[in-house]
Amino acid sequence: MQIISLISILMAVWLLLSGIYTPMTIGFGIASCILVTIIARRMDVLDREGHPVHLGPQIFSYWAWLWLEITKANIDVAKCVLFPKKYLNPSFFSSKLTQKSDLAKVIYANSITLTPGTVTVDLHDDTVMVHALTKGTADGVKSGDMDRRVTRLMGEE
Repeated sequence: MQIISLISILMAVWLLLSGIYTPMTIGFGIASCILVTIIARRMDVLDREGHPVHLGPQIFSYWAWLWLEITKANIDVAKCVLFPKKYLNPSFFSSKLTQKSDLAKVIYANSITLTPGTVTVDLHDDTVMVHALTKGTADGVKSGDMDRRVTRLMGEE
């Protein structure tokens, strides 16, 4: 499944970037995508973490939710920029993780960092250190909603 998925993704990207659709160039594209996949397989980099096709369609619902959270956090940070005395309240705290796999922990830490106003400073074992600009962004991480969603996404409940 991962091999077919990787070849398909590489071919789609290659077709989009090349812009030339003659039989010879498409043939070279297919050959190069297969060669890259063979090399990736031999290097043993084609695994569940490097190419997580097992996440399937549920990743799209997570991305939609994350996009909404990013939008809300952007508004929160904009208020902080416009009215710093009222909204700026930086904090540094640690939060426990419920994820088991390294991939799930990285997805969670990156999701925190992608959300404006929060930055993952350190990820160690089952604890993440976070810097937040406002009380609202800190409370968002402390609530554990993102943690639960990543855990559910990865099927580690």
